[in-house]
Amino acid sequence: MDIERDSMEFDVLVVGGGPAGLAAAIRLKQLAAKAGSDISVCVIEKGSEIGAHTLSGAVMDPRAITELIPDWKAQGAPLQTEVTEDEVLFLTATKSYRTPNWALPSGLRNHGNYIVSLGAVVRWMGQQAEALGIDVYPGFAAAEILYDDRGAVRGVATGNMGVGRDGEPTDNFQPGMELLAKYTLFAEGARGHLGKQLIAKYRLDADSDPQTYGLGIKELWEVDPAKHKRGLVVHTAGWPLDNATYGGSFLYHFGENLVSVGFVVGLAYQNPWLSPFEEFQRYKTHPAIRSTFEGGKRLSYGARAITAGGIMSLPKTVFPGGALIGCDAGFLNASRIKGSHAAIKTGMLAADAAFEALGAGRSADELSAYPAAFRSSWLYDELWQARNFKQWMSKGLVTGTIMHGIEQVVLRGKAPWTLHHAHADHECLRPASEFQPIVYPKPDGKLTFDRLSSVFLSNTNHEENQPIHLTLKNASVPVGTNLARFAGPEQRYCPAGVYEFVKNEDQSDRLQINAQNCVHCKTCDIKDPTQNIVWVVPEGGGGPNYPGM
Repeated sequence: MDIERDSMEFDVLVVGGGPAGLAAAIRLKQLAAKAGSDISVCVIEKGSEIGAHTLSGAVMDPRAITELIPDWKAQGAPLQTEVTEDEVLFLTATKSYRTPNWALPSGLRNHGNYIVSLGAVVRWMGQQAEALGIDVYPGFAAAEILYDDRGAVRGVATGNMGVGRDGEPTDNFQPGMELLAKYTLFAEGARGHLGKQLIAKYRLDADSDPQTYGLGIKELWEVDPAKHKRGLVVHTAGWPLDNATYGGSFLYHFGENLVSVGFVVGLAYQNPWLSPFEEFQRYKTHPAIRSTFEGGKRLSYGARAITAGGIMSLPKTVFPGGALIGCDAGFLNASRIKGSHAAIKTGMLAADAAFEALGAGRSADELSAYPAAFRSSWLYDELWQARNFKQWMSKGLVTGTIMHGIEQVVLRGKAPWTLHHAHADHECLRPASEFQPIVYPKPDGKLTFDRLSSVFLSNTNHEENQPIHLTLKNASVPVGTNLARFAGPEQRYCPAGVYEFVKNEDQSDRLQINAQNCVHCKTCDIKDPTQNIVWVVPEGGGGPNYPGM
């Protein structure tokens, strides 16, 4: 389609209304106010509202938000449940063993941190941004990167609305807009659709280890008040995963009788029969866990991939005309199970560099002051101390736990060695013939559930008559390769029931894509063994609408 699009111009455009993007926008306006200048800042967000797609555990380190908004408490920020107790459990099939507090790495000691709904924090940050005069546009999905004649980023185009399943305009057609800026900051979260393209175009990962990811699946429960321990943080490792598979759980008591419970499975797992969703449901049946939820009510469900490679997998974060911030670059600290503080800090650092550049009359060049500032920041020190975490854990739960403990408890993060990993997650899947199928118990509808009833609780919705946003490079690969060799892993790794293999009339197999179910977790884009599935943005406003997550 040859379409004429309207355009708007800004000094800085931020793609993504999560903690990184909003922190960058807020910081820019703060700097401008302090300098007595005025700059135009725009934030676009693909979710129907700010916070709609935000999903995290979450225990939040307040260090970065305190730097950004020192009086956040007086301003009513929803950081209200301070951590009172940490428990780290190792689970076998029937027993649990608590790690003594003296043996916990500092990253798992959460005194001074807060249990939050990150969605609520982001909504509050959105209000702060709008109060500063920032243009915040939810429901606008950035679908395309725009480049100038020199190959520098000049902004993005939002997706067209009202395009039919056949790719042709419907009666409701509205063309996308070109949003242009002197600098564009990409804050899409883990495996950002445009961030991935930027990394490839500018070869930003040429000197980095491959990025590695985890799939985090979460439920929000209201529990029996007698079982609620406000401020309690529980992490587990071990069962139901085997020693060779990285993963673990979180269980956070906060608010009024609320418990966030989630399970993370590293996407470098080898067994194609493994289903992260079913492993999570099975986890809740453990004797040490199930009692918390008996008599309770499940309120919400969601899933999201997280970047877990740490500092060794960070790409170069700047390129002509913009920068990657937050989880779009991969700043999450997997050893601490925290990323929101890193997202906020990197948003601030990129904003500082952009403001300085604008003040000098520059545009569309590399904001080299941003990576330089990161290199001298407390965040760099934190991530550097944890640089070997995923590499050790990839050697198995027992070895990884012992070696990470030695590095963090004995050597206090000052190990004289640096480890690397060489494989992307999709390269780690092995043929189904090498493993026995896993038989998972059927859900009981009280403690354990199926995918479709779970997706219902995520309030996921997409306009049905639009092009499928889960695209295939080659339509023959799902059956010819994935089903034949790997037993169709997409029907198990997807936590939303998007992919299923069905029979044609002649009893041949075909892959059915239920795109309306997609919760935008990006697991398929990461774990597909042939990298044949490419996630692209659907119409703006589509996807989950997470309440309280």
